[in-house]
Amino acid sequence: MILPTYERQAEFFDRARSKSLFERRWLDRLLAHAPQEGGRRRVLDLGCGSGRPMAQYLSDRRCAVTGVDGAAAMIALFSANLPRARAIHADMRGLDLGEEFDAVIAWDSFFHLSRDDQRAMFPVFARHLAPGGALLFTSGPEDSEVIGDVGGEPLYHASLAPEEYRSLLEAAGMEVLRYAPEDPDCDMHTVWLARKAG
Repeated sequence: MILPTYERQAEFFDRARSKSLFERRWLDRLLAHAPQEGGRRRVLDLGCGSGRPMAQYLSDRRCAVTGVDGAAAMIALFSANLPRARAIHADMRGLDLGEEFDAVIAWDSFFHLSRDDQRAMFPVFARHLAPGGALLFTSGPEDSEVIGDVGGEPLYHASLAPEEYRSLLEAAGMEVLRYAPEDPDCDMHTVWLARKAG
């Protein structure tokens, strides 16, 4: 249900999406913790959308960005906005690219999945992270389901309880580095930063 909505609303979303880069502090924290062995950090952006402004910021910081989105219209925008980045049209659920990245991001995308699909994503995160790699994602602040809106269409969001996210991260071999529920310095986003054991 989410992906067809974003297919229809991709252009609207790209126009309406804030380009103020309020996420910058968290992106900088991600880069500070992500390993950098081969010169350029490899970043996997799950639910990348149009790539503006987050993937563009990372690309400007010499990251090799791979964007994945289940909506073909979003991947088309991502490719247009970041012509040097790799763009992959695929559903993040069950994704297996057969490679590892220094950082994985699921910002304002992962929380569109059902609770069970979210639980199943932690092995996906882990298998795409290199040892010592960093994970950045957003969730809700509590166990809940909420219906939002994009372009006048309903948009599903779900969240697990913080304690369950911590357990899922631990089970996937990751430690929580920072957790900020409804961060007032990040447009009230609830943000997680974790690192895979190295």
